[in-house]
Amino acid sequence: MLFIKILFKQIFKSGIVLFLFFVCIYFGLNLITNHNNYKTVPDLSGAYIGDLNKIMEEHQLRYEIIDSSKFSNDYLPLTVISHIPSKGDEVKKNRKIYLTVNPSGYRKITVPNLIQITKRNAETIINSIGFQLGQITYKDNIGKDMVLEIFYKGEKIDPGILLPKTSIIDLVLGNGKR
Repeated sequence: MLFIKILFKQIFKSGIVLFLFFVCIYFGLNLITNHNNYKTVPDLSGAYIGDLNKIMEEHQLRYEIIDSSKFSNDYLPLTVISHIPSKGDEVKKNRKIYLTVNPSGYRKITVPNLIQITKRNAETIINSIGFQLGQITYKDNIGKDMVLEIFYKGEKIDPGILLPKTSIIDLVLGNGKR
């Protein structure tokens, strides 16, 4: 009988301790995690990168730039193109907002070796890597429609140099005559 009495006292005490533990955890987590204390994400699209610190401090948020490789003509250089979480989403104070920023210009790409390949292949290569095909001129050469020279802004260039993406490349082709 004494043993059962002591056992019930221990079970009762451990039940109280467990209850107090869960109450402390429940209310403690609400305080620590700022439960139901949200900030609305502002629309950062088009915001200049130099103004981001001020904007983020006003809204008690942080930011990190995760990408700036895709240039868009729709936005000014060094402005925000998009962000995650999106405009209007509710986040907690000091949440990090991930930004995609418009770079200051197009990235540079290596000019491929187009010399002595056909016009058709050269056109495919130029368009696939992001350049644009410009003016095509012909010159006396036995190789009909074979690329003889590459020009950029009126100057002859060699394969392997770096040019901004979307640059216009002009080609000189053979006309098939000696």
